[in-house]
Amino acid sequence: MRLSITSTALFLCLYTLQAAVLSVGTGQQYPTLAAAIAVVQPGDTIEIHAGTYAGGLYFADLKGVSSQWITIRSAAGQTVIFEGGNNAIQLTDPAYLHFRGLIFQHQTGNGFNTDDGGTYNTPAHHILFEDCTFRDMSASGNNDLLKLSGLDYFEIRNCRFLNGAAGGSGIDMVGCHHGIIQGNQFENMGSNAIQCKGGSEWVRIEGNFFRNCGQRTLNLGGSTGLQFFRPDTAHFEAANLQVYANIIIGSVAPVAYVGSVQVEVVNNTIYQPGNWVIRILQETVDPDRFLACGDNTFRNNIVYIGNLPTETNIGPNTAPETFTFSNNLWFNADSPNWNGPDLPVNDPNNIVNEDPLFADPDSDDFSIGTDSPASGAGFSLNEPEFDYLGQLYAAPRSIGAVEASPASGTDEPEDFSARVFPNPTSGPLWLEWHSGQSAGIQVELYDSAGRFMAILYKGNVSAGRGALPLDRRTRPGVYWLVLKNLQTGEVYPKKVVVNP
Repeated sequence: MRLSITSTALFLCLYTLQAAVLSVGTGQQYPTLAAAIAVVQPGDTIEIHAGTYAGGLYFADLKGVSSQWITIRSAAGQTVIFEGGNNAIQLTDPAYLHFRGLIFQHQTGNGFNTDDGGTYNTPAHHILFEDCTFRDMSASGNNDLLKLSGLDYFEIRNCRFLNGAAGGSGIDMVGCHHGIIQGNQFENMGSNAIQCKGGSEWVRIEGNFFRNCGQRTLNLGGSTGLQFFRPDTAHFEAANLQVYANIIIGSVAPVAYVGSVQVEVVNNTIYQPGNWVIRILQETVDPDRFLACGDNTFRNNIVYIGNLPTETNIGPNTAPETFTFSNNLWFNADSPNWNGPDLPVNDPNNIVNEDPLFADPDSDDFSIGTDSPASGAGFSLNEPEFDYLGQLYAAPRSIGAVEASPASGTDEPEDFSARVFPNPTSGPLWLEWHSGQSAGIQVELYDSAGRFMAILYKGNVSAGRGALPLDRRTRPGVYWLVLKNLQTGEVYPKKVVVNP
């Protein structure tokens, strides 16, 4: 059983060798976060108790070490809010830090800001954000919920980004490298949900949920002043990005390749964009230095649209003829006689105007069955290995973010089937299962890191349907339901997204 879609050795040391727990809050050892940080040592955990704390904090050179990270987290089951300020927290030259379970809201500059102090040869590095909420910017310009400049080796997982500034991003990366953005929720962004520019490279965007994220849900590249590129010799805005198994609902343009090269957009589900599906642009123009936007891939994606002015918007100074399209399913729900998208190159083995047969898109359930035309119709690839729900892609794989027939290892045997719905959910979560044996089933709840939380159900009937009790510990985020066959011991993990 695998309880995370992607894992890296970078973060294996997080929970080892912690030297002390420093308690913050009213009546605690330290009244403020700043007081605890003044004495924190590598390996320590700063545990913040319930309360609303003033933003506007700044910390330079806050660093753990590779074997002893510093963890800053909310106390178990408690709500910790950093309210207001220009930035809730700004870090300069941080390293080996883990932030977990914190809420940042109503900032006027950026919600949370991390930078390298302008020293490109010594980047900020090894930062993990987990189970955090960034929301409700009190600004309307180019203000970001999470601003990252010159950050290498980072991970953002199981976080929520809600109600961004009209001109800003959920996550804005300038010159960032070797990152994973996984299992997050983005809703109601202004300009975009994720922007990756300024020489950024090797960032993996996987298994996220996006709804109504502004002009460009994913701005894969962008426009950066020359003095801000990291490294300053970069020949692209972004390169070697992997956009895998995401669900994208709405926005003006879900995907924008902007001055980017060797970017893969693979096995995503795109639903009802407002104006275009794809934009191909070059906003940083200098042919003596910068590569034209090209050599990018759009493959194995389900695109469900209404009537649009055009599916692909192509700007000047780009190289659209170098793009690769293949095995995408394009469906126009408003036009039964639609002949397919207007693309810069052919889309071999595409499927045109066949309904993908989503389970229940009105409830955000974009799973498909084996009767879907997308089932088993994807181009054969090694990555992504897992779909949006954490299931192994089959061979041949399906098109879209959710595999129709999960591969051996996480799928159910022929005499066992189970469905969790709606998924994502903001209310009751239902389980429906059928087994050829009356051996009994147990349903266990785990958090996004694979830590056991509770047994939700245990019974001995061969089939059933019922609501699962999600208690107050089940805060919005990503969870795993593990269905266990009590006779054979086999387990079947299912990823669940809990919305607010």
